[in-house]
Amino acid sequence: MSGAAPQSGLVEAARCLLSAAQERGLTIAVAESLTGGGVVSALVGVPGASAVVVGGVVAYATRIKSQLLGVDRGRLERTGPVDGEVAEQMARGVASLMGTDLGLATTGVAGPGPADGHPAGTVHVAVSSPWGTVSRRLSLAGDRSAVREGATTAVLALAVGLLDASADR
Repeated sequence: MSGAAPQSGLVEAARCLLSAAQERGLTIAVAESLTGGGVVSALVGVPGASAVVVGGVVAYATRIKSQLLGVDRGRLERTGPVDGEVAEQMARGVASLMGTDLGLATTGVAGPGPADGHPAGTVHVAVSSPWGTVSRRLSLAGDRSAVREGATTAVLALAVGLLDASADR
């Protein structure tokens, strides 16, 4: 199966994040758009995730990003949902909504074709924390499944990186 190697990277990223968060006594909530629950699924697939993961919101429709996660409506009207600031607002919004230390978010275009003027594979991931919010823009290659898996792995890795950097503070 060609997806075996990337899937093992996804599991490892989930384990690393859960371990790092648990060591620090932090909790996690996730806001997902293009990944459609894949981030939460990767996290809760690891035994012991319940010590860290509080829950997630699949905000697939643009209006849900605003109504439930507090993303600025004007921003959504100007930029659409495929935007770094939207991802950051989603991350902060889900952390606030669920009362967690960390909020993770994904938004973008999984494909197969373009959407909202962005080519397939355009993805924004973000992580909010007590130390601030970070985001990354990605241009992922592959089919819809590969883009979604890449976005999932990327947001988990971004969160691990943020926790690693915070250890130096």
